[in-house]
Amino acid sequence: MFNRSPFNIEPPPSVPDDCDIVFVGDMFSSDHLGGAELTTDAIIDSSTYKVFKLHSSKVTAELLSQGIRKHWIFGNYSSMDWNLIPTIVANLNYSIIEFDYKYCKYRSTEKHEQAENMPCDCQNQMYGKMVSAFYYGAKSLWWMSEQQMQKYHQAFPFLEQIKNTVLSSVFNSDFFSEIDYLRIKAQDVNREKYLVVGSTSWIKGTQDGEALCKKKNFDYEVLWDLPYKDMLERLSQAKALVFLPKGKDTCPRLIIEAKLLGCDIITNENVQHINEEWFNTADLNAVEGYLKSAGKRFWNEIKKIIEYQPTISGYTTTLNCIEQNYPFVESIKSMLAFCDQVVVVDGGSKDGTWEQLQKLTEKHEKLLVHQNVRDWNHPRFAVFDGLQKAFARVLCTGEFCWQQDSDEVIHQDDYDKIANLSKILPKNIDLLALPVIEYWGGHEKIRIDVTPWKWRFSRNKPHITHGVPKELRKFDENGEMYSLPGTDGCDYIRSDTFERVEFANFYTGESDALRNQAFSDKEALSNYQMWFQEMTNSLPSAHHYSWFDIKRKIRTYKNYWSKHWQSLYNISQDDTAENNMFFNKPWSETTDEELDNFAEKLANEMGGWIFHTKVDFSKKTPHMKLSQGNPEIIRNWIDKK
Repeated sequence: MFNRSPFNIEPPPSVPDDCDIVFVGDMFSSDHLGGAELTTDAIIDSSTYKVFKLHSSKVTAELLSQGIRKHWIFGNYSSMDWNLIPTIVANLNYSIIEFDYKYCKYRSTEKHEQAENMPCDCQNQMYGKMVSAFYYGAKSLWWMSEQQMQKYHQAFPFLEQIKNTVLSSVFNSDFFSEIDYLRIKAQDVNREKYLVVGSTSWIKGTQDGEALCKKKNFDYEVLWDLPYKDMLERLSQAKALVFLPKGKDTCPRLIIEAKLLGCDIITNENVQHINEEWFNTADLNAVEGYLKSAGKRFWNEIKKIIEYQPTISGYTTTLNCIEQNYPFVESIKSMLAFCDQVVVVDGGSKDGTWEQLQKLTEKHEKLLVHQNVRDWNHPRFAVFDGLQKAFARVLCTGEFCWQQDSDEVIHQDDYDKIANLSKILPKNIDLLALPVIEYWGGHEKIRIDVTPWKWRFSRNKPHITHGVPKELRKFDENGEMYSLPGTDGCDYIRSDTFERVEFANFYTGESDALRNQAFSDKEALSNYQMWFQEMTNSLPSAHHYSWFDIKRKIRTYKNYWSKHWQSLYNISQDDTAENNMFFNKPWSETTDEELDNFAEKLANEMGGWIFHTKVDFSKKTPHMKLSQGNPEIIRNWIDKK
């Protein structure tokens, strides 16, 4: 007895790892045998998925986080903390089953008017707007009747834009067995009684039902607080059910139960499903068939949502990639492995790159290549890099976009991770930064001297593009745009305001501090490597081969990059020893042999270097190794090195 707590405190729930669905309700049938609760349990009973029942009062931000990868279904949720709704809308994939009118604070516009002596205007108040936003964020909305759905659409027309389905009340297999049994049992019963269900709730209309029975001189009885099975038996023996609700009742189970048990029904227009085709028929087999299929119809639609795979467009740009010895073919093929469409925009290649791209389209239907020729001798040619990416992005038709450069390749182990990202990315995230594995002089060394992330995965929204951010945009005397330092001209920006697009990143201040510490601390280097290994194991990563061949890269610096930065930043830089970060002489005086020897020394003695300052071989830049290894698709390209 001393091992037992003296307090009767229920431990907080947690979302089980092995469940597929989190079903939220104010109550379930084990708490209360109401219509919503019976329908909820019947839906859950018919599921082929593993469902976790969660009382709405127990929903917390922590539980929402635990269930981020589950599909949530919200039934009645009046006891839930409504401050959580923005978090749910922003982060979860969810559906809603609406049993009444929760945009009204009384859950009934008639009850609202009766209580406050004025028409309900909740749809125009913050309360109603919060509900409408909650519903608009759902993957699917389920209604009890067509009239109920139409009333919501009148109040909030934008809800018509998402998936809407009339479900009606749902019954389990035990119910239909009980109905069959009661029909047989009542075959010889003389059915003379009219029944009115007793309720103290004004909206149920008990007094109006009694008044009608008295006026018509019916032999009637008011039933109060009967157990559910007893209620069904009384209906099976009665002549008629009199049910005159004072407010809209979306799909009362009582009316359906009475019909299936052979009762006549005396009701009013507030019973909203009364004239629907499935119900307004004398063919009880048809009614039963419709009701028996409800659970299957519901879960078939939920299955489509859960198993739906959003489309992904990959895009890249090319310019004389053969001359640059870029693995552009391998880069494109890696995207074709996980994208529904791959867009390549070539800037006017003259080295056979364009012809190679055209040949690829003959083998890959998903590949779209387009040539958008630019004047690469223009004084502001460096700005064109961002414009080419923006052009390629416009051609993308997928729901998500994956951007990579023509010297980047995706590992085969990451293809499924990218597809999964499109399903689990929180709805409030439009742009996601992901790891980049930067090689140095071969596949043995991975750099730590550069930040290991890049904007990569985004929603295909029309306002997202590439270019120079607003605060860095400048114009020269000829009206040509250039940039202040702080961008490569290819940032993700808004097309309307040129402001940077907000993004989510796995890379934090703490991880950056650890990386910086790793330059001088072996233990920190080991910890940083373990952290980055964990990130690349869990997140899709791009393998970047820009510095894989350092000989090629130094030649690019000599022949191209100095001109590029002068063009982008509107600066003039003479070919002097001071401006050469590699050699203590101008580029014009360096020989190919000197370049090759210097590249070999960089590869052997350094783990990376950012060429904003001259190379100092006394500062041995550390590097790391990862277990994943190079993508299979690029191994032939590596072997040629």
